[in-house]
Amino acid sequence: MENNTKKIISVDSVKVDEKDFVILVDLKKQFDEVWMFRITERVPVIIIYIKFNINMRRFICIILLAMTVVSINAQMKPEETEDWSGKPEIVIPGKNNQPPSDAIVLFSGQNDVVNWVHEKGGPVKWTADSCLTIVPNTGSIKTVQSFGDCQLHIEWKTPSEVKGTSQGRGNSGIFLMGKYELQVLDSYNNETYHNGQAGSIYKQFAPLVNASLGPGQWQTYDVVFTAPVINADGALLTPACFTVFHNGVLIQNHVKLRGPTEYIGIPVYKAHEEKLPLVLQDHKNPVSFRNIWIREL
Repeated sequence: MENNTKKIISVDSVKVDEKDFVILVDLKKQFDEVWMFRITERVPVIIIYIKFNINMRRFICIILLAMTVVSINAQMKPEETEDWSGKPEIVIPGKNNQPPSDAIVLFSGQNDVVNWVHEKGGPVKWTADSCLTIVPNTGSIKTVQSFGDCQLHIEWKTPSEVKGTSQGRGNSGIFLMGKYELQVLDSYNNETYHNGQAGSIYKQFAPLVNASLGPGQWQTYDVVFTAPVINADGALLTPACFTVFHNGVLIQNHVKLRGPTEYIGIPVYKAHEEKLPLVLQDHKNPVSFRNIWIREL
């Protein structure tokens, strides 16, 4: 044994510097050549290099890396993996679906109609009291403020009196960034195409389950939305994503959209602003909305 020996052993693309010491062991009865050595005093790992064949050498490389990681982890202190940077801000949760302390309230009553405008500008033409109710054929509405990544809570109900079938029954939509639609529909005992029922990402993803309540009952959507990242030339970097809970039930699990909502045709991403208004659709049915709040992420 020579403690001051310095050599480099190469195992395919892996090189190990024998800085501390090398022990040469003659095991020629079993293998052509065996090298045993310690990498450092901190990582007391014995590596066996067998000049046998390339597959064996690759196998030994994998064993070496695994043993090194295990050895390092065994000697680390708990404090070495503790993160004390970026202390999370304190947020006071709301009770009974009320907004948390850092949320932006978009509608909680008649006075909040100032947070909305007609889709083409000008005042909202829907009925605004304790809730916002669509006046059919008056046009969709949008928020004054624009949003990108967000957490959205919104409550809605379809008319108590059932009229129409399929897409003609309690139809509306919630468009994140005015482009990516989460469908609103009376889907209680009402058949329609699956990627167009309540909770669908319209014409792209059917909900995992149908968690709809009956007509005239208040329902909730809790949404986590990630805005797409698109280059100025229209090249998509990351797609828009939805996670949605309907009445507390997970119905969309981080689905990645193929593009903005299209009624006809295949969706294609196009460059747009990083933040855009939230839109509520007038689809000619008197659907109501209330308790709308949003958190920017």
